[in-house]
Amino acid sequence: MEAAAASDLAIEGKTVKALTLLHLKRSRDLFAGNYAQPVPLDEDGQRLKLACKVHDEYAAAQHVSAVPVSQTQASQGAPGPGKAASGASESAQRPESRSTMAKMLDSIPAVPAVAPASTSSALVTYAGTTPQTSKQIMRVIEDKGNSSAAVSRRISSKWPKPQWHAPWRMYRVISGHLGWVRSVAVEPGNQWFATGSADRTIKIWDLASGELKLTLTGHIEQVTGIVVSDRHPYMFSCGLDKTVKCWDMEHNKVIRSYHGHLSGVYSIAMHPRIDMLMTGGRDSVCRVWDIRTKMQVHCLTGHEQTVCSILASATDPQVITGSHDSTIRLWDLRMGKTLTTLTFHKKSVRTMCVHPEQHAFASASADNIKKFALPNGDFLHNMLSKQQSIVNAMAVNSDGVTVTGGDNGSLWFWDWVSGHCFQQSETLVQPGSLEAESSILACTFDNSGSRLITCEADKTIKMWQANPDATPNSHPGLPYHPPKDIRRF
Repeated sequence: MEAAAASDLAIEGKTVKALTLLHLKRSRDLFAGNYAQPVPLDEDGQRLKLACKVHDEYAAAQHVSAVPVSQTQASQGAPGPGKAASGASESAQRPESRSTMAKMLDSIPAVPAVAPASTSSALVTYAGTTPQTSKQIMRVIEDKGNSSAAVSRRISSKWPKPQWHAPWRMYRVISGHLGWVRSVAVEPGNQWFATGSADRTIKIWDLASGELKLTLTGHIEQVTGIVVSDRHPYMFSCGLDKTVKCWDMEHNKVIRSYHGHLSGVYSIAMHPRIDMLMTGGRDSVCRVWDIRTKMQVHCLTGHEQTVCSILASATDPQVITGSHDSTIRLWDLRMGKTLTTLTFHKKSVRTMCVHPEQHAFASASADNIKKFALPNGDFLHNMLSKQQSIVNAMAVNSDGVTVTGGDNGSLWFWDWVSGHCFQQSETLVQPGSLEAESSILACTFDNSGSRLITCEADKTIKMWQANPDATPNSHPGLPYHPPKDIRRF
């Protein structure tokens, strides 16, 4: 009666109790048909949910075959004739009682069996070999075990232990540029190195003494990239003036200019076998040039933002580019098309480096430092620590020492095989510079791998070398913590 009376009153004259009764009546009218009844299950959704759970929990043990029932009975002992007869009669009388969950589990398709290896003698395409260390890490990631113990794999015990490396220390500071030092390249003979700066000049320095040998002028904007040819007496440079220049180091002058970029050029690389030059810039493309004719051979399009790092290799993929759109692309140089696009990074891929002996490369971003195997770009693993800064420069030598330079002046040294950071250093700005000018913009090892050259925003060039007096007991390095899990991102 109270609910009926409440419905006759106007909204303004209703009390809180009357409004509550009115809402309860409407709710009961809406849901009275299935009140207090369970919601029916969606079989397709439940089956998909169970399939995901089974894959997540038992993917590592799906290769283990179940023990046959006959073998189990034989191990327990054959029952007597009387027991067998009584058991058969009980099983015949007992009806099958299976839950809906069990029936759904039976309806999930089994994992397809692995096809046996082909015994055909037909010719197939050679896919290359993976280095032994990369294989070891791939076995940890993709290991499916050989027994039921694979359900709880012990990744920490299988992860390769880091090799001890001597700590690195700075032994020389070179001043001479009037702006940020943004690029560096070492001559193949290991006698001198060149640096490009925001003061629009290129300076040639003696590698042994650090003395200035030559200053080259010709760019009208910042010089962002330098590469020295190992087959010709040429040096190539690029800058924010949209030009790429070829310098004759015998006459110390520009002999060719490559025009075609629509904006500043940020990265440059030279093919190790053929006379091809690759440049990338803010126009989001990588242009391939013929060194002799100055003609553009390819315009590799696909990136959406600035192409800020390029790697060149003698084998496929011959060109690898990293961009501010957080992707890495592997290119087919003959067709001028993308072979693979790697989307593992979440931030700009500002720098990359290829190992001098292994067929693998690493890329650095603000989110993480990642390793990939070539030629397919298979993801290996992340480095075991995060630098927590924008990584602008990266280099690796033949001893497996990897170095990364950050925007905050941090210089971290890593073990290539295990991804362990064994030293964390910070550069000191020269007197008269701001603390904010401690950024490391470029770095490279010399051809022997024993000296490191870093270019910084305080207008200086710093040289580093390993401590020859260090021992594993005197300088053990940072503690090593094996990874507890393998993360893809």
